[in-house]
Amino acid sequence: MRAIGPNAVRTHRARLLPVLLRQLRSPLLLLLAVTASVSFFLAERSDAVVIATILLVSVGLGTVNEYRAERAAEAMHERIHHTVTVIRDGRRRSLDLVRLVPGDIVELRPGELVPADIRLLSGNGLHCDESVLTGESEPVEKSCVDGCALMGTVVSAGHARGVVIATGGATAFGRIALGLGQRQPDTEFQIGLRKFSMLLVYVAATLTAGIFVVNVVAHRPILDALLFSLAIAVGISPQLLPAVVSTSLAAGSRRLARRKVLVKRMVCIEDLGDIEVLFTDKTGTLTDGRIEFMRALDPDGTSDDTVLVLGMAATDIAVQDGQLTGGDRLDTALWESTAALPAAAQSFSRIATLPFDHNRRMVSVLVDQPGGDRIVIAKGAPEAVLARCAEVTPTAAATLEAEFAAGHRVVAVATRPAPSLRTLDTDDESGLTLRGILVFLDPPKATARRALRRLHDLGITVKVVTGDNPVVADHVCTELGLPPGNTLTGSDIDRLDDRALTETLSTTRAFARIDPEQKARIVRAQRHTGLDVAFLGDGVNDALALHAADVGISVDSATDVAKDAADVVLLEKDLGVLADGVVEGRRIFANTIKYVLMGTSSNFGNMFSAAGASAFLPFLPMLPSQILLNNLLYDASQLAIPTDTVDGEQLTRPARWDIGLIRRFMLVFGPISSVFDFATFAVMLWLFHADAVLFHTGWFVESLATQTLVLFVIRTRRSPFFRSRPSVALLVATLTAVGVGALLPATPMARDLGFRPLPGGFFLALAVMIALYLALAELTKHWFFRARPPVPVRRVRTPAHRIHRRAFRFSR
Repeated sequence: MRAIGPNAVRTHRARLLPVLLRQLRSPLLLLLAVTASVSFFLAERSDAVVIATILLVSVGLGTVNEYRAERAAEAMHERIHHTVTVIRDGRRRSLDLVRLVPGDIVELRPGELVPADIRLLSGNGLHCDESVLTGESEPVEKSCVDGCALMGTVVSAGHARGVVIATGGATAFGRIALGLGQRQPDTEFQIGLRKFSMLLVYVAATLTAGIFVVNVVAHRPILDALLFSLAIAVGISPQLLPAVVSTSLAAGSRRLARRKVLVKRMVCIEDLGDIEVLFTDKTGTLTDGRIEFMRALDPDGTSDDTVLVLGMAATDIAVQDGQLTGGDRLDTALWESTAALPAAAQSFSRIATLPFDHNRRMVSVLVDQPGGDRIVIAKGAPEAVLARCAEVTPTAAATLEAEFAAGHRVVAVATRPAPSLRTLDTDDESGLTLRGILVFLDPPKATARRALRRLHDLGITVKVVTGDNPVVADHVCTELGLPPGNTLTGSDIDRLDDRALTETLSTTRAFARIDPEQKARIVRAQRHTGLDVAFLGDGVNDALALHAADVGISVDSATDVAKDAADVVLLEKDLGVLADGVVEGRRIFANTIKYVLMGTSSNFGNMFSAAGASAFLPFLPMLPSQILLNNLLYDASQLAIPTDTVDGEQLTRPARWDIGLIRRFMLVFGPISSVFDFATFAVMLWLFHADAVLFHTGWFVESLATQTLVLFVIRTRRSPFFRSRPSVALLVATLTAVGVGALLPATPMARDLGFRPLPGGFFLALAVMIALYLALAELTKHWFFRARPPVPVRRVRTPAHRIHRRAFRFSR
């Protein structure tokens, strides 16, 4: 392993230097650093020092917060491990997947993810789903003569043993994944951030160019005009937006981890908040998952231990020393049901096995009975087994229906003589005689009804997808209080084309006897309705649907292939835990939008004011270093936004980026801010007869106070303070920023910063203007949001997500 490296496509390690370099990629920050250097060498050293200090603080805040976010992501990756069973040095052992090396012998079974490129040595009927590499949905048959199973593909049928020939980036999968780049595809949240940034670039470029031209025409020094224009450009952009976002996501990931939710990428936290429809399995999510064997009945409904013994003998899992090696929950419940019968079941000598698959929905074994007679025992879904029986009596059908109506899980057992058989294939699963049924109890989870109600209140429609009988699925849905609706079976879905299936989704609440491809088809059809879809599953048969969903959700106890296909992993299989994640995603997005709306509108107003003032003032309306200091104090106070409370109505439905709304908000609220800026200009020039220094000081204090305090209006659509209170941290941070801004002109640093003490009458005028500004902003807010209801935006997931999602499993 030291020579070839880990079996990993990419690593997840938090490194400080790359984080720092990402902070320095901003062209505006780099340009300001250059102009600060020029100012220093041109003897404008006080401005240069102030600008450099502000840049260092800004970059430092961003670096610290993003590095903390990276550390949180690294900790999350370390909590999820994947193991593989290998034969190394002649010994069978369980090994961390990333420690796999060429030469290891690996066994492949149905539902498993191929952990490396493997040359097949032996096997039977191996088929692999290679859609992640080729896009083809049909499984590919693999020959043991010259065939290879490729990393990242899924074993859909058969079994095989092979030798590892390539790992990590040397595999076909690894080369494709690395070719896509180390960077994951952007989520809708990141796409929205990028579009928002482009909006700011256009606005900043227009204002900067215009202000520079005005100042040059006014015959002001070129360097002063350049520094002022650059400061305006930086001032209009929320410099600490990445820090606010990363702080929100890091804090959200920690809160979710405490609530037993792990998100593979922190930006996926916001994706949780977008969920509108949730497809979930039944067992273990809506039910306790502790399946208990109840009774074995013959076709007439009479208790019969012989049926139990046959059921225990019919398993495709090895039995060693009376214990199952692996085995599903039904087999485990059978073997744990009694201490007296396992020996009787082990007295059968197994000759051949036809493993369970999700198309046949049954397992068959060829065995020699203790007396020497050879028989085939078939066990599985009653519909599948009864369809292969020569005769089914009305009494047997009535017994089955009674158990289904009671909400019980039922497995049918049938046999037939096979004295001449040596091998077993699907043609031998015919002409069977029904021997009886095995009845299991899986009661609804005590917390499920409450969790479903909570999801409903969050605007999420829950639909059940299960391999169980439709009568049982419908019984559980009714018992848990899901809204009335139809139940479709897999055969019903096969009779519908895609358009008809999409049309039936609105009236359907449960899907029963569904195979893996049908699950994925249902999810894709629901996405075509324009809704954001999540799928929760933990089995190998859920992987296709997890990949097809906007948000794939699995649990820590799930199979590796299910956890790999998921975006979110729940440490507890409980819909209440999922609801916590949805609320957290919506809370993070709501707080981010607060910062965006407030920052763009206030900054746009201030910069618009600066442009207007430049046209008639004989001096710069504010020094470049003062603009940057103003912006830094303002932005630093907003780092407390992630702690803010969010109104309940903002959590009841998904919210997405709406660049049009942000633009309109900026164009409406920005000029309102400018009105009071111009009022400040009038007060300073006509009432206090201010010179340049006093003017700079007055506008600095007023602009900082108004753009910071307006947060209390914008942060909620309710009446601020009375019906929606901010968090203590946000209140303290905001008032501190305003206080620092008001006190700076009276401190010894005032001269170096270009300030001087303000007259007492100014603060009286300032208080009146702030009160009027906040009142006007409040009235405008109510008009704005009543006139413009939110428009839903549909997410589009890029094809590259399939490779990158799967690559998560092959990481360290």
